[in-house]
Amino acid sequence: MSGHEIPAISRQKAITPVRVARRLRDELSALNIASDVHDGYGLALVSVWFGLVVWTDGRVFRWWAGEQTGQARYQRYAFCPASDPVTAARRVADRCLELRKRGPVPVPGPSGCAPQ
Repeated sequence: MSGHEIPAISRQKAITPVRVARRLRDELSALNIASDVHDGYGLALVSVWFGLVVWTDGRVFRWWAGEQTGQARYQRYAFCPASDPVTAARRVADRCLELRKRGPVPVPGPSGCAPQ
């Protein structure tokens, strides 16, 4: 490259929490699991099922694993790198199936809101 040439600028899109969350949503959709993406304040949430919300900062996915540990009853969370939405989707799908087996979706409250 001569001194007068300008190097090519990468046209790669920035990795943002909402883009990563949308990739997870797409992978979940491929597994026949509906979900919604919500973003704000530097995080993105993927709402999957009652009691199952995955959140990401663009680097890692986190969700409650359904366990509590110790006498203080700390909740245990599952993690997966955001760079691997396929594996994350499979793990989230497994958790979703666990929750679905436990019982039906709660009846809507006074506000009329309920997961679908």
